Amino acid sequence: MLSTFLNHQWKDFWRSRNKAGSIAANILLGFFMLYFLVVAIGVGFWMAMIIGKAFPGQNVITVFNGFILYYFLFDLAVRTQMQELPTLSIVPYLHLNIPKKTIVNFLNIKSLFSFFNLLPLFIFIPFSVIKIGSTYGAITSLMYVLSVFSLIIFNNYLVLYLKRKSINNFAYFISIIGVVVALAALDYYKIISVRSASNFIFVQITNYPFLALIFTLAAGLIFVLNSTYLRANLYTEELSTKDDKKASTDYAFLNRFGRVGELAALELKLILRHKRSRSSILMGFAFLAYGFIFYKDKMIANDEFGKMLFAAVFMTGISIVSYGQFMFAWQSTHFDGLLVNKIDFKNFIKAKFLLFTISCTIITVLASFYGFMSYKLLLLHLAAYLYNIGFATVIVLYFATLNYKRLDITKSASFNWQGVGATQWILGLPFILIPILIYVPFGIMNKPYYGLVAIGLFGLITLLMRNFWINLLVKKFEKQRYKIAEGFRE
Repeated sequence: MLSTFLNHQWKDFWRSRNKAGSIAANILLGFFMLYFLVVAIGVGFWMAMIIGKAFPGQNVITVFNGFILYYFLFDLAVRTQMQELPTLSIVPYLHLNIPKKTIVNFLNIKSLFSFFNLLPLFIFIPFSVIKIGSTYGAITSLMYVLSVFSLIIFNNYLVLYLKRKSINNFAYFISIIGVVVALAALDYYKIISVRSASNFIFVQITNYPFLALIFTLAAGLIFVLNSTYLRANLYTEELSTKDDKKASTDYAFLNRFGRVGELAALELKLILRHKRSRSSILMGFAFLAYGFIFYKDKMIANDEFGKMLFAAVFMTGISIVSYGQFMFAWQSTHFDGLLVNKIDFKNFIKAKFLLFTISCTIITVLASFYGFMSYKLLLLHLAAYLYNIGFATVIVLYFATLNYKRLDITKSASFNWQGVGATQWILGLPFILIPILIYVPFGIMNKPYYGLVAIGLFGLITLLMRNFWINLLVKKFEKQRYKIAEGFRE
């Protein structure tokens, strides 16, 4: 039966209307995967040398132990955003005499063929076999490999379980991101060390190899939990989400904006009820940890804001870009209805600006915890925030009027190239380059704070000109609306 499912999916791919685009996207994606796999192989076989150069004077195995759980913690966060649920068009099979267990087994097996499951094998197994095996023996080396396999399986099915639960409860989806960000922050401020905990656990495995079976047990338990939930709710994600309670249709905080607030509330419901739009917004919360990569103590001390500007603009404005680049395409399925309804296009555009401002404000407020690192980062984020709500929103909405590609918002955002065109790639250039170009003259003159003031003033001035931009965008939208509608019908 499993071979029959595979045969049906193969035929479905080759008979689809968008076959050429899917093949091109998969080839491009394949090159990226091949590149990262080659890098992973190099890291795996030369890890001892890499660790020796990166951490001179430290024990290589101790450093390696410390980063195992750290890697899988990061892997968990990335999977929540990028790992696709293994889907199967099960509607045609509902009336057939096919056991649920067979369909569930197919979905579980299919989920294992993932790039995320392959990558850590090339990173950790060569070192475990070569270095751990030569130091502690074959049994310990085998237990290290078993631990890695078990952690891969655990992460794989834990993310699938949480994603399936989040279809009916949004809190499940964001809880794992919150835990990962909190642990990263605690490790950064040396309150709780993930690396020390990881090293402690694997030191115990070197002393008592059978303890690796705890990881295997955990992987088995999450597999059973995921399978049990899937059998009980097999049709939830392929059909429609069932709501036992009537959801509120009113967002009180938007009432003060009148008709604009009503349109924004409708858009907010669309965001929260569909996979791809919801994933685009959640990406903003995931990238809150971006600062831990780009914000270095030396840069902060030397006021090198130019080197940190990209991270600040990107982090505070990621929700604007990730959601706004497809702004009209989110409504592609009912766009013709919007055109014939009694909707003032000016209010329609204003509602988009309102949602941009709210999302950017929330992200910026949440990012204020970087103020514990330095108050200077708060100034950097303020300048980036003003730029994003002032001018970046205008850029994003303008480019959205040039996008004619339809979107299926019920699909996940990860590895989904539908709706992506040249405008999305071009959009990134002015979004990132404009604040950098504003800052560069002041950076050359060694006036970094003046550079931040210039970016903030530019954003504030463009924010005060919002009515001008709205009128300009309304004219552009009215000119392009029939082209957009025609593209959405394809």
